[in-house]
Amino acid sequence: MPTSPSTCSRSWSISEDSLRRYVFHASENCIQELLSASDSNRAESITHVNDGWKVVGMENGVEISKRRSGSFHTFRSRWVLKSVSPQKFMTVANAIDAAKEWDADLVEARYIKDLEENLSIIRLRFGERSKPLFRNREFIVYERRETMDDGTLVVAVASLPKEIAAGLQPKQNNSIRGLLLQSGWVVEKLEHDSCMLDPAGWLPKCFVNRFNTKLVMIIENLKKQVLACPTSDDT
Repeated sequence: MPTSPSTCSRSWSISEDSLRRYVFHASENCIQELLSASDSNRAESITHVNDGWKVVGMENGVEISKRRSGSFHTFRSRWVLKSVSPQKFMTVANAIDAAKEWDADLVEARYIKDLEENLSIIRLRFGERSKPLFRNREFIVYERRETMDDGTLVVAVASLPKEIAAGLQPKQNNSIRGLLLQSGWVVEKLEHDSCMLDPAGWLPKCFVNRFNTKLVMIIENLKKQVLACPTSDDT
């Protein structure tokens, strides 16, 4: 059945206080899912529990595992970043820097609103020359950054619901409003100023099956950015 024009253009007007409460709750759920997935990964490595995951590659500190999920394979990866502290990696581990690595034709990436010091709304828009999955698409996402009590750092990123996104940021061009599922980083401090990185699905979950090799390149490129950036400690 065709969708009526009124339904297609539906948007919700939402107060800033209500928006903050919604995004805080949604991002809290995302953070807990990322931590749970990361804890599960570490526990399986220690106890060798076999729940279908199989390590298919280990090279240069990158461990890639896969598990069949229906007719597809789901992949996950973990990195040991030597001589890169969690704090240094987090300087580039944000939605905008990662989106630049998804596709080179990122024509717009800007912060729309800061709800709290560690909680922001971001607009990402890809152009006509992007690869098919990103071509002419835009995403309105939240980004939340948290430091856990044990020093583990987490970045959670996901799309706002379409109706809230439309009310907050009406479409201004012919871009297709896309949807990013829950994604993010979990970064754990290791000895010798190094860290363990568990993306736990930084690429949108619907893309991970196709782009696992792309995920490896994204991490490697972000690591190069970190090592190229001087810090206050370096100076």
